Amino acid sequence: MINFLQAIPVEPQPGFMQQYGFIIMLGFMVLVMWLFMWRPESKRRKQMQAFRDGLKKGDKIITAGGIYGTVKEIKETTLLIEVDGNVTLRIDKNMVVADTSDLQRQ
Repeated sequence: MINFLQAIPVEPQPGFMQQYGFIIMLGFMVLVMWLFMWRPESKRRKQMQAFRDGLKKGDKIITAGGIYGTVKEIKETTLLIEVDGNVTLRIDKNMVVADTSDLQRQ
């Protein structure tokens, strides 16, 4: 009977920041990662894709392996580049990383 007469202790309700602080912090971290990592990487990837799509016959390029060459033929996913004299290589378009005119500007 004494148990019924005793008041049940009421615990204080957590405040807004205690309740949602972790979720807000997590959202803030995702926003920072998007601003400083994903967005610039996406922008750079789009620029590289536009550069690769804009290649034409006669452009001087550099491959990811450091090979300098001149574009002789362009297909859907590959390029035929002339390295020296009659030496030609067929490479994947995604392995083209720079235009030699970019190096001359620097």
